[in-house]
Amino acid sequence: MLSRFQDPICAIATAPGRGAVGIVRLSSGQDLTPLIAGLCGRSLNPREAHYLAFRDADGQAIDHGLALLFPAPHSYTGEHVLELQAHGGPVVLQLLLARCLALAREHQSLQAMRLAEPGEFTQRAFLNGKLDLAQAEAVSDLIDASTEAAARSASRALAGALSGEVGELRDALIKLRMLVEATLDFPEEDIDFLQQADALGRLTRLQAQLDAVLDRTRQGALLREGIKVVLAGQPNVGKSSLLNALAGAELAIVTPIPGTTRDKVSQTIQIEGVPLHISDTAGLRDTSDEVERIGVARSWDAIEEADVVLFLHDLGRIGEAAYEAGDAEIRERLARVDPARLLQVYNKADTPANERARQDLTLPADAVQLSAKTGAGLAGLRAALLQHAGWHAVPEGLFIARERHVQALRRTAEHMELAQAVARQDPPALDLLAEELRLAHDALGEITGAFSADDLLGEIFSKFCIGK
Repeated sequence: MLSRFQDPICAIATAPGRGAVGIVRLSSGQDLTPLIAGLCGRSLNPREAHYLAFRDADGQAIDHGLALLFPAPHSYTGEHVLELQAHGGPVVLQLLLARCLALAREHQSLQAMRLAEPGEFTQRAFLNGKLDLAQAEAVSDLIDASTEAAARSASRALAGALSGEVGELRDALIKLRMLVEATLDFPEEDIDFLQQADALGRLTRLQAQLDAVLDRTRQGALLREGIKVVLAGQPNVGKSSLLNALAGAELAIVTPIPGTTRDKVSQTIQIEGVPLHISDTAGLRDTSDEVERIGVARSWDAIEEADVVLFLHDLGRIGEAAYEAGDAEIRERLARVDPARLLQVYNKADTPANERARQDLTLPADAVQLSAKTGAGLAGLRAALLQHAGWHAVPEGLFIARERHVQALRRTAEHMELAQAVARQDPPALDLLAEELRLAHDALGEITGAFSADDLLGEIFSKFCIGK
Protein backbone atom coordinates (compact mmCIF):
# COMPACT_ATOMS: atom_id res chain seq x y z
CA MET A 1 0.00 0.00 0.00
CA LEU A 2 2.71 2.47 0.96
CA SER A 3 4.64 2.23 -2.35
CA ARG A 4 2.00 4.14 -4.31
CA PHE A 5 2.27 6.99 -1.80
CA GLN A 6 5.80 7.60 -3.00
CA ASP A 7 4.51 8.69 -6.41
CA PRO A 8 4.22 12.42 -7.14
CA ILE A 9 0.53 13.32 -7.55
CA CYS A 10 -1.50 16.17 -8.99
CA ALA A 11 -5.18 17.07 -9.26
CA ILE A 12 -7.64 19.88 -9.76
CA ALA A 13 -8.44 20.85 -6.17
CA THR A 14 -11.54 22.97 -6.79
CA ALA A 15 -15.05 21.75 -7.50
CA PRO A 16 -16.02 20.87 -11.11
CA GLY A 17 -17.64 23.58 -13.19
CA ARG A 18 -16.98 27.24 -13.82
CA GLY A 19 -15.67 29.59 -11.17
CA ALA A 20 -13.72 32.75 -10.69
CA VAL A 21 -10.67 30.83 -9.46
CA GLY A 22 -9.53 27.25 -9.93
CA ILE A 23 -6.63 25.47 -8.26
CA VAL A 24 -4.30 22.74 -9.49
CA ARG A 25 -2.39 21.09 -6.64
CA LEU A 26 0.77 18.96 -6.82
CA SER A 27 2.53 17.01 -4.08
CA SER A 28 5.83 15.17 -4.36
CA GLY A 29 8.52 13.76 -2.14
CA GLN A 30 10.96 14.78 -4.88
CA ASP A 31 12.11 18.30 -5.70
CA LEU A 32 9.61 20.12 -7.94
CA THR A 33 12.16 22.66 -9.25
CA PRO A 34 12.40 21.20 -12.79
CA LEU A 35 8.64 21.28 -13.22
CA ILE A 36 8.38 24.79 -11.79
CA ALA A 37 11.04 26.06 -14.21
CA GLY A 38 9.25 24.64 -17.24
CA LEU A 39 5.80 25.83 -16.19
CA CYS A 40 6.55 29.18 -14.54
CA GLY A 41 9.84 30.14 -16.20
CA ARG A 42 11.41 31.17 -12.88
CA SER A 43 12.11 29.95 -9.36
CA LEU A 44 9.61 30.46 -6.53
CA ASN A 45 10.26 31.70 -3.02
CA PRO A 46 8.76 29.42 -0.36
CA ARG A 47 5.27 30.34 0.87
CA GLU A 48 5.15 33.48 -1.29
CA ALA A 49 2.51 34.11 -3.96
CA HIS A 50 3.95 34.88 -7.39
CA TYR A 51 1.86 36.35 -10.19
CA LEU A 52 3.11 34.99 -13.51
CA ALA A 53 2.22 33.24 -16.75
CA PHE A 54 1.77 29.45 -16.86
CA ARG A 55 3.55 28.37 -20.05
CA ASP A 56 2.81 25.52 -22.47
CA ALA A 57 5.46 23.52 -24.32
CA ASP A 58 5.86 26.30 -26.92
CA GLY A 59 6.31 28.99 -24.29
CA GLN A 60 2.85 30.43 -24.89
CA ALA A 61 0.76 31.45 -21.90
CA ILE A 62 -1.97 28.99 -20.92
CA ASP A 63 -3.18 31.51 -18.34
CA HIS A 64 -1.90 34.08 -15.85
CA GLY A 65 -2.31 33.43 -12.14
CA LEU A 66 -0.63 32.79 -8.79
CA ALA A 67 1.91 30.08 -8.01
CA LEU A 68 2.75 29.08 -4.43
CA LEU A 69 5.45 26.64 -3.33
CA PHE A 70 5.39 24.95 0.09
CA PRO A 71 8.66 23.02 0.55
CA ALA A 72 8.67 19.87 2.68
CA PRO A 73 8.02 19.35 5.51
CA HIS A 74 6.15 22.62 5.99
CA SER A 75 3.17 21.83 3.80
CA TYR A 76 -0.26 20.25 4.06
CA THR A 77 0.97 16.80 2.99
CA GLY A 78 4.44 17.05 4.51
CA GLU A 79 5.90 16.78 0.99
CA HIS A 80 6.82 19.49 -1.52
CA VAL A 81 3.50 21.06 -2.55
CA LEU A 82 2.87 23.39 -5.48
CA GLU A 83 -0.46 25.20 -5.91
CA LEU A 84 -1.41 26.94 -9.14
CA GLN A 85 -4.29 29.40 -8.89
CA ALA A 86 -5.73 30.19 -12.30
CA HIS A 87 -9.06 31.28 -13.74
CA GLY A 88 -11.73 28.71 -12.90
CA GLY A 89 -12.71 27.53 -16.36
CA PRO A 90 -12.62 23.72 -16.70
CA VAL A 91 -10.67 23.85 -19.99
CA VAL A 92 -7.98 26.09 -18.50
CA LEU A 93 -7.55 23.82 -15.49
CA GLN A 94 -7.38 20.69 -17.64
CA LEU A 95 -4.70 22.33 -19.81
CA LEU A 96 -2.68 23.19 -16.68
CA LEU A 97 -3.05 19.66 -15.33
CA ALA A 98 -1.97 18.13 -18.64
CA ARG A 99 1.04 20.48 -18.80
CA CYS A 100 2.14 19.43 -15.30
CA LEU A 101 1.94 15.73 -16.21
CA ALA A 102 3.83 16.32 -19.48
CA LEU A 103 6.63 18.22 -17.70
CA ALA A 104 6.91 15.50 -15.06
CA ARG A 105 7.49 12.86 -17.73
CA GLU A 106 10.53 14.84 -18.96
CA HIS A 107 12.36 14.48 -15.62
CA GLN A 108 13.38 11.13 -14.17
CA SER A 109 12.65 12.04 -10.55
CA LEU A 110 9.08 13.05 -11.42
CA GLN A 111 8.23 10.52 -14.15
CA ALA A 112 5.90 8.58 -11.85
CA MET A 113 3.59 11.58 -11.36
CA ARG A 114 -0.06 10.56 -11.66
CA LEU A 115 -3.53 11.90 -10.95
CA ALA A 116 -4.38 11.88 -7.26
CA GLU A 117 -7.04 9.55 -5.95
CA PRO A 118 -9.92 10.85 -3.78
CA GLY A 119 -8.56 12.05 -0.44
CA GLU A 120 -4.97 11.22 -1.29
CA PHE A 121 -3.52 14.61 -0.32
CA THR A 122 -5.10 14.31 3.14
CA GLN A 123 -4.11 10.66 3.39
CA ARG A 124 -0.49 11.65 2.82
CA ALA A 125 -0.87 14.31 5.51
CA PHE A 126 -1.96 11.51 7.86
CA LEU A 127 0.81 9.12 6.82
CA ASN A 128 3.42 11.86 7.19
CA GLY A 129 2.26 12.78 10.69
CA LYS A 130 0.73 16.16 9.83
CA LEU A 131 -2.71 15.04 11.02
CA ASP A 132 -3.97 12.09 13.02
CA LEU A 133 -6.85 10.03 11.63
CA ALA A 134 -9.58 11.82 13.59
CA GLN A 135 -8.31 15.18 12.33
CA ALA A 136 -8.09 13.88 8.77
CA GLU A 137 -11.72 12.75 8.94
CA ALA A 138 -12.66 16.18 10.29
CA VAL A 139 -11.35 17.73 7.05
CA SER A 140 -13.99 15.83 5.09
CA ASP A 141 -16.63 16.52 7.74
CA LEU A 142 -15.94 20.26 7.56
CA ILE A 143 -16.41 20.20 3.78
CA ASP A 144 -19.61 18.14 4.05
CA ALA A 145 -21.12 19.98 7.05
CA SER A 146 -24.83 20.65 6.48
CA THR A 147 -25.40 22.99 9.45
CA GLU A 148 -23.48 25.80 11.14
CA ALA A 149 -23.18 23.73 14.33
CA ALA A 150 -21.73 20.80 12.37
CA ALA A 151 -19.21 23.08 10.65
CA ARG A 152 -18.05 24.60 13.95
CA SER A 153 -17.79 21.18 15.55
CA ALA A 154 -15.81 19.82 12.60
CA SER A 155 -13.44 22.77 12.94
CA ARG A 156 -12.90 21.90 16.62
CA ALA A 157 -12.19 18.29 15.71
CA LEU A 158 -9.73 19.43 13.02
CA ALA A 159 -7.99 21.55 15.64
CA GLY A 160 -7.55 18.41 17.75
CA ALA A 161 -10.43 18.55 20.27
CA LEU A 162 -11.40 14.89 19.86
CA SER A 163 -7.78 13.79 19.57
CA GLY A 164 -6.94 15.65 22.78
CA GLU A 165 -9.74 13.93 24.71
CA VAL A 166 -8.65 10.54 23.41
CA GLY A 167 -5.02 11.37 24.17
CA GLU A 168 -5.80 12.05 27.83
CA LEU A 169 -7.56 8.70 28.11
CA ARG A 170 -4.68 6.97 26.36
CA ASP A 171 -2.06 8.51 28.68
CA ALA A 172 -4.00 7.41 31.76
CA LEU A 173 -4.32 3.90 30.35
CA ILE A 174 -0.60 3.75 29.58
CA LYS A 175 0.24 4.59 33.18
CA LEU A 176 -2.07 1.85 34.42
CA ARG A 177 -0.58 -0.63 31.99
CA MET A 178 2.94 0.26 33.12
CA LEU A 179 2.04 -0.45 36.75
CA VAL A 180 0.41 -3.78 35.93
CA GLU A 181 3.26 -4.86 33.66
CA ALA A 182 5.80 -3.92 36.32
CA THR A 183 4.02 -6.14 38.82
CA LEU A 184 3.95 -9.01 36.34
CA ASP A 185 7.58 -8.60 35.26
CA PHE A 186 9.06 -8.17 38.76
CA PRO A 187 6.99 -10.28 41.16
CA GLU A 188 9.97 -10.55 43.53
CA GLU A 189 9.60 -6.86 44.30
CA ASP A 190 6.33 -7.76 46.01
CA ILE A 191 4.60 -4.63 44.78
CA ASP A 192 1.18 -4.39 46.36
CA PHE A 193 -0.23 -3.00 43.15
CA LEU A 194 -3.89 -2.57 44.02
CA GLN A 195 -3.33 -0.78 47.30
CA GLN A 196 -0.20 1.26 46.72
CA ALA A 197 -1.07 2.36 43.18
CA ASP A 198 -4.82 2.64 43.86
CA ALA A 199 -5.50 0.69 40.66
CA LEU A 200 -9.20 0.27 41.33
CA GLY A 201 -9.60 3.98 42.09
CA ARG A 202 -7.74 4.89 38.90
CA LEU A 203 -9.92 2.52 36.89
CA THR A 204 -13.08 4.04 38.36
CA ARG A 205 -11.97 7.60 37.62
CA LEU A 206 -10.85 6.61 34.14
CA GLN A 207 -14.21 4.93 33.49
CA ALA A 208 -16.05 8.12 34.50
CA GLN A 209 -13.81 10.17 32.20
CA LEU A 210 -14.43 7.69 29.40
CA ASP A 211 -18.20 7.88 29.89
CA ALA A 212 -18.06 11.68 29.57
CA VAL A 213 -16.04 11.48 26.34
CA LEU A 214 -18.39 8.81 24.96
CA ASP A 215 -21.40 11.02 25.65
CA ARG A 216 -19.80 14.01 23.89
CA THR A 217 -18.79 11.77 20.99
CA ARG A 218 -22.36 10.51 20.58
CA GLN A 219 -23.52 14.12 20.37
CA GLY A 220 -20.82 14.86 17.79
CA ALA A 221 -21.90 11.85 15.73
CA LEU A 222 -25.48 13.15 15.73
CA LEU A 223 -24.23 16.49 14.40
CA ARG A 224 -22.44 14.72 11.57
CA GLU A 225 -24.83 11.91 10.69
CA GLY A 226 -28.10 13.61 11.61
CA ILE A 227 -31.27 11.78 12.60
CA LYS A 228 -33.39 9.74 10.19
CA VAL A 229 -37.05 10.44 10.98
CA VAL A 230 -39.94 8.65 9.27
CA LEU A 231 -43.56 9.82 9.38
CA ALA A 232 -45.85 6.77 9.52
CA GLY A 233 -49.54 6.21 9.88
CA GLN A 234 -52.78 5.66 8.00
CA PRO A 235 -53.67 7.75 4.94
CA ASN A 236 -54.88 11.29 5.64
CA VAL A 237 -53.61 11.54 9.22
CA GLY A 238 -51.56 14.60 8.23
CA LYS A 239 -48.11 13.18 7.48
CA SER A 240 -47.55 15.37 4.43
CA SER A 241 -48.90 18.43 6.25
CA LEU A 242 -46.53 17.76 9.13
CA LEU A 243 -43.55 17.42 6.77
CA ASN A 244 -44.45 20.74 5.17
CA ALA A 245 -44.88 22.38 8.57
CA LEU A 246 -41.51 21.15 9.84
CA ALA A 247 -39.74 22.10 6.61
CA GLY A 248 -41.49 25.46 6.29
CA ALA A 249 -42.22 24.75 2.62
CA GLU A 250 -44.82 23.00 0.47
CA LEU A 251 -42.78 19.89 -0.34
CA ALA A 252 -45.48 17.23 -0.33
CA ILE A 253 -48.87 17.36 -2.03
CA VAL A 254 -51.71 17.60 0.49
CA THR A 255 -55.26 16.60 -0.51
CA PRO A 256 -58.24 15.02 1.26
CA ILE A 257 -57.96 12.03 -1.11
CA PRO A 258 -56.53 8.94 0.70
CA GLY A 259 -53.34 7.58 -0.86
CA THR A 260 -52.11 10.90 -2.30
CA THR A 261 -48.53 10.14 -1.19
CA ARG A 262 -47.33 7.01 -2.97
CA ASP A 263 -43.59 7.30 -2.64
CA LYS A 264 -41.15 8.61 -0.06
CA VAL A 265 -40.69 12.40 0.07
CA SER A 266 -37.64 13.53 2.05
CA GLN A 267 -36.27 16.79 3.36
CA THR A 268 -33.39 17.72 5.68
CA ILE A 269 -34.07 20.36 8.30
CA GLN A 270 -32.15 21.35 11.41
CA ILE A 271 -33.16 21.67 15.05
CA GLU A 272 -30.61 23.28 17.37
CA GLY A 273 -28.01 22.65 14.64
CA VAL A 274 -28.78 18.91 14.45
CA PRO A 275 -29.69 17.72 10.91
CA LEU A 276 -32.98 15.83 10.72
CA HIS A 277 -33.59 13.79 7.57
CA ILE A 278 -37.38 13.58 7.56
CA SER A 279 -39.28 11.28 5.20
CA ASP A 280 -43.00 11.34 4.47
CA THR A 281 -44.20 7.89 3.43
CA ALA A 282 -47.24 6.34 1.80
CA GLY A 283 -50.17 5.79 4.15
CA LEU A 284 -50.06 2.33 5.72
CA ARG A 285 -53.07 0.33 4.57
CA ASP A 286 -54.10 -2.63 2.43
CA THR A 287 -54.75 -1.50 -1.13
CA SER A 288 -55.43 -3.01 -4.53
CA ASP A 289 -53.58 -0.20 -6.30
CA GLU A 290 -50.27 -1.68 -7.49
CA VAL A 291 -48.35 1.61 -7.35
CA GLU A 292 -49.65 2.46 -3.87
CA ARG A 293 -48.85 -1.08 -2.67
CA ILE A 294 -45.22 -0.60 -3.72
CA GLY A 295 -45.21 2.74 -1.85
CA VAL A 296 -46.53 1.06 1.32
CA ALA A 297 -43.82 -1.61 1.10
CA ARG A 298 -41.20 1.14 0.82
CA SER A 299 -42.75 2.83 3.85
CA TRP A 300 -42.15 -0.26 5.98
CA ASP A 301 -38.56 -0.48 4.69
CA ALA A 302 -37.99 3.16 5.70
CA ILE A 303 -39.45 2.46 9.15
CA GLU A 304 -36.94 -0.36 9.67
CA GLU A 305 -34.02 1.98 8.92
CA ALA A 306 -35.25 5.04 10.86
CA ASP A 307 -33.68 6.41 14.02
CA VAL A 308 -37.07 7.79 15.08
CA VAL A 309 -40.53 6.75 13.83
CA LEU A 310 -43.37 9.23 14.28
CA PHE A 311 -46.60 7.22 14.46
CA LEU A 312 -49.26 9.77 13.52
CA HIS A 313 -52.87 9.53 14.71
CA ASP A 314 -55.87 11.64 13.66
CA LEU A 315 -57.62 13.13 16.69
CA GLY A 316 -60.57 13.98 14.45
CA ARG A 317 -61.29 10.31 13.78
CA ILE A 318 -60.83 8.92 17.28
CA GLY A 319 -63.74 6.55 17.99
CA GLU A 320 -64.43 5.63 14.34
CA ALA A 321 -64.45 1.82 14.12
CA ALA A 322 -62.69 1.52 10.75
CA TYR A 323 -60.05 4.05 11.71
CA GLU A 324 -59.40 2.40 15.10
CA ALA A 325 -59.06 -1.01 13.41
CA GLY A 326 -56.49 0.39 10.97
CA ASP A 327 -54.49 1.96 13.80
CA ALA A 328 -54.58 -1.29 15.77
CA GLU A 329 -53.19 -3.20 12.79
CA ILE A 330 -50.33 -0.73 12.36
CA ARG A 331 -49.64 -0.71 16.10
CA GLU A 332 -49.37 -4.51 16.11
CA ARG A 333 -46.77 -4.45 13.34
CA LEU A 334 -44.88 -1.56 14.93
CA ALA A 335 -44.54 -3.65 18.10
CA ARG A 336 -41.34 -5.00 16.54
CA VAL A 337 -39.83 -1.51 16.54
CA ASP A 338 -37.67 -0.59 19.53
CA PRO A 339 -39.91 1.54 21.79
CA ALA A 340 -37.03 4.00 22.17
CA ARG A 341 -37.36 4.74 18.43
CA LEU A 342 -41.13 5.19 18.43
CA LEU A 343 -42.89 8.48 19.17
CA GLN A 344 -46.70 8.74 19.22
CA VAL A 345 -47.99 11.95 17.62
CA TYR A 346 -51.65 12.95 17.74
CA ASN A 347 -52.36 15.39 14.93
CA LYS A 348 -55.32 17.62 14.01
CA ALA A 349 -55.82 18.90 17.54
CA ASP A 350 -57.65 21.86 15.95
CA THR A 351 -60.44 19.76 14.41
CA PRO A 352 -63.81 18.94 15.99
CA ALA A 353 -64.12 15.33 17.06
CA ASN A 354 -66.09 12.87 19.10
CA GLU A 355 -65.52 14.60 22.42
CA ARG A 356 -66.46 11.56 24.46
CA ALA A 357 -64.02 9.36 22.54
CA ARG A 358 -61.31 11.98 22.91
CA GLN A 359 -61.95 12.26 26.66
CA ASP A 360 -61.71 8.49 27.03
CA LEU A 361 -58.40 8.45 25.14
CA THR A 362 -55.36 7.69 27.30
CA LEU A 363 -52.21 9.06 25.71
CA PRO A 364 -48.74 7.62 26.31
CA ALA A 365 -46.65 9.70 28.71
CA ASP A 366 -44.32 10.93 25.96
CA ALA A 367 -47.01 11.46 23.30
CA VAL A 368 -47.23 14.79 21.49
CA GLN A 369 -50.46 16.56 20.53
CA LEU A 370 -50.27 19.11 17.75
CA SER A 371 -51.87 20.69 14.74
CA ALA A 372 -49.77 20.59 11.60
CA LYS A 373 -52.26 23.05 10.08
CA THR A 374 -51.94 25.80 12.71
CA GLY A 375 -48.45 24.95 13.99
CA ALA A 376 -49.62 24.48 17.59
CA GLY A 377 -47.46 21.90 19.37
CA LEU A 378 -44.63 21.86 16.79
CA ALA A 379 -42.12 23.19 19.32
CA GLY A 380 -42.93 20.28 21.64
CA LEU A 381 -42.48 17.84 18.77
CA ARG A 382 -39.06 19.28 17.90
CA ALA A 383 -37.91 18.91 21.51
CA ALA A 384 -39.27 15.36 21.66
CA LEU A 385 -37.46 14.42 18.44
CA LEU A 386 -34.10 15.51 19.84
CA GLN A 387 -34.77 13.73 23.12
CA HIS A 388 -35.68 10.46 21.38
CA ALA A 389 -32.52 10.66 19.27
CA GLY A 390 -30.39 11.03 22.42
CA TRP A 391 -29.47 14.67 21.90
CA HIS A 392 -28.91 16.97 24.83
CA ALA A 393 -27.03 20.22 25.26
CA VAL A 394 -23.49 19.97 26.63
CA PRO A 395 -21.72 22.72 28.57
CA GLU A 396 -18.63 22.93 26.37
CA GLY A 397 -18.28 23.16 22.60
CA LEU A 398 -18.83 19.91 20.76
CA PHE A 399 -16.46 18.26 18.33
CA ILE A 400 -17.66 16.39 15.25
CA ALA A 401 -17.45 12.61 15.48
CA ARG A 402 -18.29 9.51 13.50
CA GLU A 403 -20.08 6.29 14.32
CA ARG A 404 -16.77 4.41 14.19
CA HIS A 405 -15.46 6.68 16.97
CA VAL A 406 -18.52 5.87 19.08
CA GLN A 407 -18.07 2.14 18.49
CA ALA A 408 -14.36 2.30 19.36
CA LEU A 409 -15.15 4.10 22.63
CA ARG A 410 -17.84 1.55 23.45
CA ARG A 411 -15.36 -1.29 22.99
CA THR A 412 -12.93 0.62 25.20
CA ALA A 413 -15.63 0.93 27.86
CA GLU A 414 -16.41 -2.79 27.67
CA HIS A 415 -12.77 -3.72 28.27
CA MET A 416 -12.53 -1.18 31.07
CA GLU A 417 -15.55 -2.72 32.80
CA LEU A 418 -13.97 -6.17 32.51
CA ALA A 419 -10.73 -4.75 33.89
CA GLN A 420 -12.60 -3.35 36.89
CA ALA A 421 -14.22 -6.74 37.51
CA VAL A 422 -10.79 -8.41 37.51
CA ALA A 423 -9.33 -5.74 39.79
CA ARG A 424 -12.07 -6.39 42.37
CA GLN A 425 -11.16 -10.07 42.65
CA ASP A 426 -9.14 -11.29 45.62
CA PRO A 427 -6.47 -11.85 44.57
CA PRO A 428 -6.75 -10.17 41.17
CA ALA A 429 -5.58 -12.03 38.05
CA LEU A 430 -3.06 -9.42 36.93
CA ASP A 431 -2.40 -11.13 33.60
CA LEU A 432 -6.10 -10.80 32.71
CA LEU A 433 -6.12 -7.22 33.96
CA ALA A 434 -3.13 -6.41 31.76
CA GLU A 435 -4.83 -7.97 28.73
CA GLU A 436 -8.08 -6.03 29.19
CA LEU A 437 -6.14 -2.78 29.54
CA ARG A 438 -4.18 -3.60 26.38
CA LEU A 439 -7.40 -4.24 24.44
CA ALA A 440 -8.87 -0.99 25.74
CA HIS A 441 -5.70 0.85 24.66
CA ASP A 442 -5.89 -0.69 21.17
CA ALA A 443 -9.54 0.32 20.77
CA LEU A 444 -8.67 3.92 21.64
CA GLY A 445 -5.81 3.84 19.15
CA GLU A 446 -8.23 3.10 16.32
CA ILE A 447 -9.75 6.57 16.67
CA THR A 448 -6.57 8.53 15.98
CA GLY A 449 -5.03 5.93 13.69
CA ALA A 450 -2.38 4.51 16.03
CA PHE A 451 -3.80 1.08 15.19
CA SER A 452 -5.42 1.13 11.75
CA ALA A 453 -5.81 -1.56 9.12
CA ASP A 454 -5.08 -0.61 5.51
CA ASP A 455 -8.64 -1.44 4.44
CA LEU A 456 -10.00 0.99 7.05
CA LEU A 457 -7.80 3.79 5.71
CA GLY A 458 -8.90 3.01 2.17
CA GLU A 459 -12.55 3.14 3.17
CA ILE A 460 -12.17 6.47 4.97
CA PHE A 461 -10.19 8.38 2.36
CA SER A 462 -12.07 7.03 -0.66
CA LYS A 463 -15.06 9.14 0.44
CA PHE A 464 -13.09 12.40 0.20
CA CYS A 465 -13.35 14.66 -2.82
CA ILE A 466 -10.57 14.56 -5.42
CA GLY A 467 -7.94 17.21 -4.80
CA LYS A 468 -8.31 17.02 -1.03
